[in-house]
Amino acid sequence: MRADGRRTRAAILQTAARLASVDGIEGLTIGGLAAELHMSKSGLYAHFGSKVELQLATVAEAARIFDDVVVAPAMAAPSAHEQLLALCDRYLQHLRDRVFPGGCFFASAALEMGSRPGPVREAIADFQRRLTGLFAQLVVAAQREGRLLGEDPRALAFEINGQFLAASAGFVLTGDAGVLDLAEQVLFRRLGHAVAPRA
Repeated sequence: MRADGRRTRAAILQTAARLASVDGIEGLTIGGLAAELHMSKSGLYAHFGSKVELQLATVAEAARIFDDVVVAPAMAAPSAHEQLLALCDRYLQHLRDRVFPGGCFFASAALEMGSRPGPVREAIADFQRRLTGLFAQLVVAAQREGRLLGEDPRALAFEINGQFLAASAGFVLTGDAGVLDLAEQVLFRRLGHAVAPRA
C-alpha cells in the first residue's frame, strides 16, 4: 500500500474507533463511516471489503491506541510495582482525556460483543487476555522485588481489570470525574501505595 493509502486508512480507523466507542462495533457501518469522513462508500470499500474486516481493523486500531497511550508510557517506569501503578494511572487518565469518547473502547466492546460469537469477539477477548496477562506478569515481577507478597497474581490481575471496567462504566454513565478519583484511591490502596485525594 502506498504512503497516501496508509495515511487514509489510518485516518479512517481512528475515526472508526472513536465512533465505535459511542455507537458500538455493530453500529459501525461503511455507509455511516463514509458519511462521517465525507468519503464515498466505494472509497471505503477499497480499504475494507466487508463490515467484519472493518470491525476487526477497528479493534486492532483501538488496541494500538490503547498501547500507545496507556501501556507503553507505563512500562517506562523503573520497577514492576511502579509499572503496575503507572498502568492504573494511565488507564484512568485515558478516560479523563476521553481518548475514546465512549469511555474505554474495550470495556464497552466486551459487553456488546460478549454474546456474539465470531472473529470480532475473539479479537476483543484476545486483547483482554493480553491485558490481564500483563497485570499478572507484573504482579509476579513485583513479588520478586519484595512487593505484593502473598498475593495470587491471577486473582489480583482479575481485581485490577474489574476496577478498570467499573471505572469506565461509572464515568461514562455519570460523567463525574469523581468516579475516576475513587477508582484511583481503590486501585492504589490495593496495590500498597497510598495516594492523596485530588483537590
